[in-house]
Amino acid sequence: MLLLANHPQSIAQELSNQAPAIATSQTLPDEPGATAIKETQRYPEALIVPPADDGSTVVIESSGPQTKTGSHYTLDRDVVITYKDRRVEADHIDYDSETGELNANGHLKITGGQNDEMISASHGSMNLKTQTGRFFDVKGSVGLRPGHRPIYDNGQPFLFEGKVVVKTGPQEYDVYDGSVTSCELPHPDWQLFASKFSVGSDKATAHNSIFRVLNIPLIYLPYVTHPVGGDQRQSGFMIPVVGQSSTKGLVLGEQIYVVLSRSSDMTVGVEYFSKRGWSQSGTYRYRGLGHNFALAHYSGLLDRGFTSGGQLINQGGEDVVFSGRYDLNSKTRLVADLEYLSSYPYREAFTENFNQAVSSDILSIAYATHQSNGYVWDVRSDRYQGLKRAGTPTVSEQQIRIFHSPAIDLFTTEHRLGQTGLLWSVDSSVTGLKRVQPNFSTTGLTNRFDLRPQLLYPLGGRGWFLRPAVAVRETIYSRSRIASNASPPVESSEAVNRADVEFEVEGRAPVLERTFSSPFVHKLFGADLKHTIEPAATYRYVTGIDNFKQILRFDDTDVVSNTNEVQYGLTQRLFLRQPEDKPCETPVDTNANGSAAWTGAAAPGMMGGVSDNAASDAGYTAEPEVCGSRELISWRLSQKYFIDQRFGNAIVTGRRNIFDTTLAFSGIAFLTEPRAISPLISRLRWKTSQHFEVGWDFDVDTGAKKFTSNNVLVNFREGNIFSGLSYARLNAPGRFNTAGFSSAVSDFTQLRVLLGYGGPARRGLGVAANAGLDLNSGQIQYGALQTQYNWNCCGLSVEYRKYELGSARNENAYRFNFTLANIGSAGNLRRAERLF
Repeated sequence: MLLLANHPQSIAQELSNQAPAIATSQTLPDEPGATAIKETQRYPEALIVPPADDGSTVVIESSGPQTKTGSHYTLDRDVVITYKDRRVEADHIDYDSETGELNANGHLKITGGQNDEMISASHGSMNLKTQTGRFFDVKGSVGLRPGHRPIYDNGQPFLFEGKVVVKTGPQEYDVYDGSVTSCELPHPDWQLFASKFSVGSDKATAHNSIFRVLNIPLIYLPYVTHPVGGDQRQSGFMIPVVGQSSTKGLVLGEQIYVVLSRSSDMTVGVEYFSKRGWSQSGTYRYRGLGHNFALAHYSGLLDRGFTSGGQLINQGGEDVVFSGRYDLNSKTRLVADLEYLSSYPYREAFTENFNQAVSSDILSIAYATHQSNGYVWDVRSDRYQGLKRAGTPTVSEQQIRIFHSPAIDLFTTEHRLGQTGLLWSVDSSVTGLKRVQPNFSTTGLTNRFDLRPQLLYPLGGRGWFLRPAVAVRETIYSRSRIASNASPPVESSEAVNRADVEFEVEGRAPVLERTFSSPFVHKLFGADLKHTIEPAATYRYVTGIDNFKQILRFDDTDVVSNTNEVQYGLTQRLFLRQPEDKPCETPVDTNANGSAAWTGAAAPGMMGGVSDNAASDAGYTAEPEVCGSRELISWRLSQKYFIDQRFGNAIVTGRRNIFDTTLAFSGIAFLTEPRAISPLISRLRWKTSQHFEVGWDFDVDTGAKKFTSNNVLVNFREGNIFSGLSYARLNAPGRFNTAGFSSAVSDFTQLRVLLGYGGPARRGLGVAANAGLDLNSGQIQYGALQTQYNWNCCGLSVEYRKYELGSARNENAYRFNFTLANIGSAGNLRRAERLF
């Protein structure tokens, strides 16, 4: 048995690779005579280049007979030859260790290489050293890692079939009389057929090819390219956009994608709306080192307009967006987030995003910041543009614009003062300000200097915590406001100085907690249950501001007022904790092949010489449960008691009064008269698992005995089923003041619902619908119904969408999208607008 186990035919052999003086190719033994000459002329032999000796080891294995004559090996039955990262398998192999040449017959399979190559053939020849060869009746792939399948949401695997494949280099091939695809073989959803494909390390090209979908010939392409590998991009034309809308009419569009460099690209397009006119768009993207990036987008419409009530209404306009970041070093960076909108009706009527359509505020900001040792310097400029009244054919729209330009800020974290227990910090700024609104505009720039140093002394022990702090604030304005209750305000050229003294004590009591670990609790929750109560209170006193009505209003710095108040509240939490006698588990969803399961739509691909950008969005189908403690419920209740109910005589009865102390506490401007008690605010979060969560926020005004705001959010997802619900109720002082001392009321109730089955990359049928309802008027503001069906690497989506935005937009739109993985999408249903 020992002799048998050590027989040379039963063990692997290791050979030292020696480079020959001249390497030659050989004619395949099963292609003799005239047939071999004819095939060689049609399918050229690979060119062999003599390599240098790299000393790599060749490992030979087989379960059948092995014979050796000089440097020539004859191997049979389950033959495996391994060289570097290449593996060659076949039923029979003739191998020359000096030249590196091999001839293989029967179930030939070659795998490995930098491009994750896999070739299956009936027979062929190859040189291991030069990585060249010639194979017959081939099925192969590039970029498909072992254990993975090319599915609908794959990256960019490249699969090919051919009568003959000539390998001309480590990552270069010529495929003759064959086809290429990115779909699962042997029955791919789409294929490109051609007499010859030239495949390189980055792309494949062909002339006179036929494009087939579900084996149906669709398009003749005189020249076509397809990316090979997940990092490649190519310039070219996108698949055309086709759609239908009740307000736009027939929609026809086309885009051009241009690769500018390894780090940047650009997309430029145009759409024709048969009822409205021409729309233009352009997008520039840059991704640099680290966090550096730039993104710019332009959209515009040359609107022919439509007639309503005998008047021509033009909703054309332009929208320009830019965002970017550039890090000069680890402590200094430049950041910009800018938007210019020429017309609110343009965005309301033509954007495909409902939240953007109803948004009335635009904020642009650009700044440079430097951080070092707890000190932060920044120089910034920003612009706020807010629509306060929508325009009509008879009434013009009203907007407010506020500028900060330039603004220089210095603020610090808390630093220890010498060897004492005192801590100090400083906030300061120098700013140029301007405000423009209906019937009022500041003259030029109003200069503002603001300085606020603070000193505090934290105390604590045995779970108690006290944080007393004292600060002074000095703010100087180059212009002021004439002290009156007039609206709009009246500007004065007189400078004004505002100064205050601030005192604050924050206190926290020890956290009360209890753990429940009874059998009933374990049966109900599957874990121990821990309950905590965290009480907290803050006293704040600000004095010295006796000229509040003389201050022009630009931002929250200008609404600082006297106050004498106490804020109190508590936070309750419920934690689930794994019992000590049970092991901790972290389950992870997996695919059938054992790899982590991913979801996400395929990246928008291209065809006919255009790239399929590999930046597909993806995410896990399920997140693992947290091992150990996990927060189940958190509930915070808080309220303020105002000792000074008039805030140093700053309050005006019957108007919305906005002070920094109320603005930081609640988003509702609840002060319309002197009062002692603020609304009670509640913030509840309940997350039973990774599949279900609830949020409930409300402000209840105990004085007015009503909910000023009430918001509920519910999300659920289990397997293929997902749903969401949001309810929003607001009944609070409105944004606009009416005549006299009365105050308008913002009163609306809205409901959003979402329900669906399926996923963006799941095979089979998927259906999803969402809707937004105005419960006050009983009208649907928007709604959408989508249905889709995904094959293994292509999918069809159809959508009906409706917008009801008053006189600005009443649209019924029908959209579709036919997606081919790694090729592209035909239609006008974009991925960002899908419900899945």
